[in-house]
Order: sequence, then structure tokens, then C-alpha cells
Amino acid sequence: MGTDKEAEVAVGGDRDSDSIEALAASAEAYSAPLHRKLKSRHIQMIAIGGIIGPGLFVGSSNALHIAGPAGILISFSLVGIIVFFVMQSLGELATLIPVTGSFTEYASRFVDDSLSFALGWAYWYLWVTVLANEYNAISLVIMYWTEVVPQWGWILIFWVFFMVLSLAGILVYGEIEFWLSLIKVISITIFFIVGIFISAGVIGPQKIGFKYWDDPGAFADSINGVANTFVIAGTLYAGTEMVGITAGEADNPAKAVPRAIRQVFWRILIFYVGTMFFIGILIPYDDSRLLSKESKTAQSPFTIALSDAGLGAGASLINAVIVVAVISAGNSSMYVSSRTILFMARNGKAPRFMGRVNKAGVPWVALLFSNLIACIAFLSVSKAAGAVYNALITLSGVATFIVWGTIELVHIRFRNGLEAQGQSVDDLAFKAMWYPYGTYAALAANIFLIFFQGYTAFLNPFSATSFVISYILLPVFVILLLGYKFWKKTKWVKLEEMDIWTGRRDDVIPAHGDTLSKKRGVFHKVKSVAVG
Repeated sequence: MGTDKEAEVAVGGDRDSDSIEALAASAEAYSAPLHRKLKSRHIQMIAIGGIIGPGLFVGSSNALHIAGPAGILISFSLVGIIVFFVMQSLGELATLIPVTGSFTEYASRFVDDSLSFALGWAYWYLWVTVLANEYNAISLVIMYWTEVVPQWGWILIFWVFFMVLSLAGILVYGEIEFWLSLIKVISITIFFIVGIFISAGVIGPQKIGFKYWDDPGAFADSINGVANTFVIAGTLYAGTEMVGITAGEADNPAKAVPRAIRQVFWRILIFYVGTMFFIGILIPYDDSRLLSKESKTAQSPFTIALSDAGLGAGASLINAVIVVAVISAGNSSMYVSSRTILFMARNGKAPRFMGRVNKAGVPWVALLFSNLIACIAFLSVSKAAGAVYNALITLSGVATFIVWGTIELVHIRFRNGLEAQGQSVDDLAFKAMWYPYGTYAALAANIFLIFFQGYTAFLNPFSATSFVISYILLPVFVILLLGYKFWKKTKWVKLEEMDIWTGRRDDVIPAHGDTLSKKRGVFHKVKSVAVG
């Protein structure tokens, strides 16, 4: 009998031990950190990939038609300046406190937890709609070559493809983004060179020069056209702030993040303003092909410019590049949306089960949830549901300006907190350029654009549909903010109590790129701007 009792106790002990281990494993799945494996070269190319998306190849056609060649230069240059200062602010924060929650977490720690809640869901929605748009775009681009598989079939195929790709881990994501971004950089550079030859008449039937600036003109609809393209510019620039989120999974953010931030100005000037300049001189804004509803690929100004110059094979090459850009953008959309939900879940702002990660450090539940919601892309297949799909996508446009404005507000509060707690700005590894003037100016500009971007809805006749699409996200954002504030009874963070310490990385090496770059040649500087 004694032996049997001892055996029962032993078995019971084993069960208890197994239960404890199971509970510990389950708890670890909800608290395990993400793996920090992104190298500096990954961060550099992700910064580029965040700027060069499929919208640059396709969406720029709509911007050209609405504003004209001079109009798009003005709108994209002005928004580009705002992006520059937003990235300066984010660079200062992400270098010092590189956390996966990024500006969503900064909002909680430096301003109010309710702002973090509203911002997190708005930012997640922005990237889920971007992901849905990529599914729609890539299905249409593939159908340029073959229609054997229906559009919904291609959406389903790439839904599975992106899911498998995202589950492979952060290092795989970094490597894929590195090479895809490199392809995009090389393609745009080649287009610029070919564009010069086309404009000069070396390639194509005629010398173009700036004749389209005279006929049909430099502006399509004066100031109204410029205003209408602010949201397009904001949507196409969305993704530059992705560097702040990748900092949480970088092996040395103090080195990688400042290098990426310092090159943002040149990348905006070259890749975006440069692209707007070339399509503006190569294609008249009233070209009917810019408005084609039959295929997204037919709207690409790159394809139109090459076809008019007699480079028929250019259409297929551009479509291949668009596929690369869409895969890159879809990959990034999955990454950003899942990391945002992961932070929200682990901080009580989203269902707790979404905070799980696997042994590879991949937030698989958040990835699956985000990808499932992106299935709104299937609405685009039906003509009846197409209007609903377009409205859902357009609603996210103003979210970009809300996010950028919040980043600037958070940066201002952070600086005030440093001063209140007696900390020196000189100790920062990276300091935002022209603070406080640039930060305050960018904050004011984002607030202005939030309200100005939809003013054409008020023109005669008043458009109720345009008004709702332009402004509905504002009351939704306020409801989320106030609802969470009253529910959780959150309080405005006092400067003296602000947490400016948690998440700092002391195991990294500060960057001294400025001194080093002075010793290197012109080729290396050009390479740094283009590749990192």
C-alpha cells in the first residue's frame, strides 16, 4: 500500500509539474519579446521600401490628372517637407527608445493612454486597408498576362502567400524587403535615365521638353487640384514612419535608425518629387489613359510614357516592377499591422489572445487577424460591393495626417518631459533638426491638412459623399479617444511623472556616421542615399 501511495504522489507530482510548465509556456507566449535580428542594411532598405510603394507606379496617374504637372510638384513637395520633420521627430524618439509599439506606445507614456488607444486602432486600420488594396492591385496586375484564374482566385493565392511569408520570421522579412527595395530603386533610376532621353527626343518619335506644361497647361484645376492631391500624397508617403516600428526589432537601433532618418530628405526628393517631375513632362494631364477604369495597370504613367516612346516591352517590365512593389507593400502591411495589434493586445487595448507569439518571435495571431480583415479585398470583385470597397479604402487617407500630427505632439511632450526632469538634450544619440520650429510647423501643417484635404466637398454643388469620406474618420477617432478615456478613467501624463526611461537600449553602439562620411568618396555617398 505504501508503495502504491508513493507512486500516486509521484504521478501527481509529475502532473503538477507538467501543468506548471504548460502554464509557464502559455504565459511566455503572451510576454515573449520579438526577436531583434534586423541589421542596419535591412533598416535602410525598409526605409526606402516604405517610400517606394505601388502607389508611386499606379496612384501617381490620378494625382497628375487632378492637379497637373506643376500641381503635383507643389503638393508632393509640401507634404514631403512635412514628412521630413515628422521623421526627424520619430528618429529622435526611436533611437533613444526603440520599442515595437513605437509612437503608439510613446503616446501612452508621454501624453495620455486614451490617445494611444485611438491612434493604435487608426494606424492598424490604415495598414489593413493598404493590405486589402495590395490584394486588389496585384490580382489585376497578374491578369494583365493571363485571365485563366479569376480575380478572386489571385486574391486568395496571394492571401496564402503573404501569410506564409509573414510567418517565416523577422530576418526573412528583412532580407525580402532588402532585395525587393533594391529592385524598385534600380527600376526607378532606369526610368529617370530613359525619361531624359525620351524628353530630349533621343528615344521616341518627337522631342517633348516642357510642351505639356503649355498645352494643356501646368495646372489642371488651380488650387483645387493641389488641395485634392494632398490626401493622395499623404497616402503614397504613408510608410515612411515604419522605421520607428522596425527599430524595436533592430540589433543596433542607435546606429541603424539615424542613418535611415538622415537619408529620408534625399530619398523623398529623388524618388517622389523626381518621379512627379518626369511623369509631368512626359504625359499631358488630360490623357484619357490616366482615367482608364478597366485595369489598374493601364493607369500607370510609367507604362504610358514608355509605350508612347515606342518601347512596347516597357509595359510588361513596368507591370513586373509593380508586382515587386505590391509584394513589398503587402509584406510591409502585414508586418506593421500585426506589430501594432501585438502592442495593443499586450497593453489591454485589444483582445489578449492577439498578443501571442510563437518560438520564432512571430505574432501569428495578430498576423492572422489582420489578414482576415484584409479580406474586404474580395468586395472589389463584385460591382455592387465595389463602391463600399472604395469607400473603405478612401476612409484611411486622413489617418496618415492624424498619425503624423500625433508623432509631432508626442515629440513636443517628450522634450518638455526631458526639461521638467532635468535631462540634457545633448545626451541624445540623435537630435531632431531645427527643433522646435520644424516640429511645431509640421504639427500645424498636419492639423491644417486634416481639415483642408476635404474642403472641395463644400464647393457648389455640395457633395455629401465626399464630405463623409473626407471627414468621417475624425469623429470616429474622437469617439475612440473619449470612449476609452471615460471607460478606463485615464489621465493626462504629468511631465514630472513621464516615463522617459523604459525601453532604452544600453547595449547598442551610437552612430558616428557624419564623421565617417566625410572621409568617404562621392560614390559611397550616392550609394548611401540609394541603398543605405
